[in-house]
Amino acid sequence: MHIYNRIFVASLLLSVACTAFGAGSGDMATPSDQRPIPKSPESQALNAYNGGVRLVEKADELSADAARQTDAHKQKKTLDKAKQNYSTAVRKFAQAIEFQSGMYQAWNYLGYSQRKLGNYQDALTAYDRALSIKPGYVEAIEYRGHAYLALNRLSEAKDAYLALYAGNRKLAASLLTAMQEWVGTHRADSAGIDGAMLDSFASWVSERSKIAGQTVGLTREGAASAWK
Repeated sequence: MHIYNRIFVASLLLSVACTAFGAGSGDMATPSDQRPIPKSPESQALNAYNGGVRLVEKADELSADAARQTDAHKQKKTLDKAKQNYSTAVRKFAQAIEFQSGMYQAWNYLGYSQRKLGNYQDALTAYDRALSIKPGYVEAIEYRGHAYLALNRLSEAKDAYLALYAGNRKLAASLLTAMQEWVGTHRADSAGIDGAMLDSFASWVSERSKIAGQTVGLTREGAASAWK
């Protein structure tokens, strides 16, 4: 898609240049006679979106690198760089949305970036907007599930998982892994979490893990792995 756009613009510029040289009495057009072709809102939105995605990918790499760091100072420095990239990505996705408000992918990534910065309510607002534009958008459902977990909104996190399990087992598995990690973290430190609620959620996660394991062979992904 991107290559096609570049080829199209290049051809259009060549056409304008040829017209300028061949027009009038044959005099060459001066630079002041040539006007830049304005970019369409769609093109500007796509450029901003792609720039934001690159920043998110870099930020994710930095976050993963920080998790492997054993030196506290280096870890903080790496995390700060990741946050800077997420923050810049937020601005890029906001620009994309300004040019094309119906770009649900940009809303979804805006939510992702906000969530990585700890701005969970802003993230939920962005995910909700993405899903209002494209209902059933599984990536937004999964990411929103992670935000629910971070806010300890466990019932809504369960609903997100069940919606994914019915439509995309791979993303459902990713959210289930995050749920297992949430349980482990809060088992170690249950501050602010009711013990009965924690036990209930842990039991639910354990049961869903068993069900997922028993039915993995029924999915396209599971069937493919069974033949490897």
